[in-house]
Amino acid sequence: MKILIAPDKFKGSLSAREVAENISTGLRNVLLDAKIDIVPMADGGEGTAEVIGDALGGSWVDCAAHDPLGRQINARYAWIEHRRLAVMEMSEAAGMRRLSENERDPVRANTFGVGEMLLDAMQRGAREIVIGLGGSATNDGGFGMARALGFRFFSGNDHDHELKSAISELQKLRRIQKPGNLTLPKIIAAVDVRNPLLGKNGATQIFGPQKGVSEDKVAILERALTRLADVVSKDLEIDYRNEPGAGAAGGLGFGLMSFCGAKIRPGFDVVAKAVKLEAKVKDIDLIITGEGRLDAQTLQGKTPAGVAQLARRLGKRVFAIVGSASEDRSVDEIFDKVYVLAQQGMSEKENMAHAAELLRENARELAKKL
Repeated sequence: MKILIAPDKFKGSLSAREVAENISTGLRNVLLDAKIDIVPMADGGEGTAEVIGDALGGSWVDCAAHDPLGRQINARYAWIEHRRLAVMEMSEAAGMRRLSENERDPVRANTFGVGEMLLDAMQRGAREIVIGLGGSATNDGGFGMARALGFRFFSGNDHDHELKSAISELQKLRRIQKPGNLTLPKIIAAVDVRNPLLGKNGATQIFGPQKGVSEDKVAILERALTRLADVVSKDLEIDYRNEPGAGAAGGLGFGLMSFCGAKIRPGFDVVAKAVKLEAKVKDIDLIITGEGRLDAQTLQGKTPAGVAQLARRLGKRVFAIVGSASEDRSVDEIFDKVYVLAQQGMSEKENMAHAAELLRENARELAKKL
């Protein structure tokens, strides 16, 4: 029996590789003669750079940047020398993980550090940049990133009123000045959501509250991003506000398309291509995937759904082992069976602490059924 293990990370607990290795250990306890291969996965969220970098023989490089609140940090990204390819995650500079819970404030947080990472890769000679857009702490539409790249934003017709700080200032935006000598490589923005920039399904209204946007600030940020889109349309003569994925990472998807000419791609597809997942799936009997949380969002482009769709297309059985699952289990239908780690009587923190052990236990249970 040939088995492929292709999970995402269990956020806050185990990396995708650690998840895969623990599932493999559990299977081998029972299926002594099985041929088991692992391929850690991601979908544009945190872990994307590690997965692609490992698959393509990359190494980590460091660069100076600023966090969402403007503090100096060291950021890192994967560099694949033979392809002159940089693979980075916006969360490395502008992610929630850079802030404590009481620091979360998307009215102040910005993506300037993401622009600094892009510049570093360009100076290194990158011919292509892949950037994952998960885990953001920002809601600035790429305003900060664009400033790092040399774009300037003015509230009047002269140079006396340049906007440089709070995202709410964009409500007064009148004019954007492009940098004179910016030459960017090909940029692919890997996303796991398809939201537009604005409106009831947009960056602010859907994701803002998760990042600490209070109810009274939602309208302010929505107006700021609307104004940004209007002036981009006028001065740059492009309008990506309604493109699927424009609302990813607080509108950074919109910013990357508008200021960098980036192409938005489903993160799962980007990673699957890099790790040659389809070729691997063709050669196995069944595949096991997983992630920390299985819910309605899984179907919007998350790793387990992508793995399941590929498996079904190639006529393979597919199983999922997940940390927890929502009560709406309609997503279960895309798998042959779903195993859930969460134990009754244990807190979420306790379940996460025992994730490795529970993965092995569930893998053993699955192996016995096989």
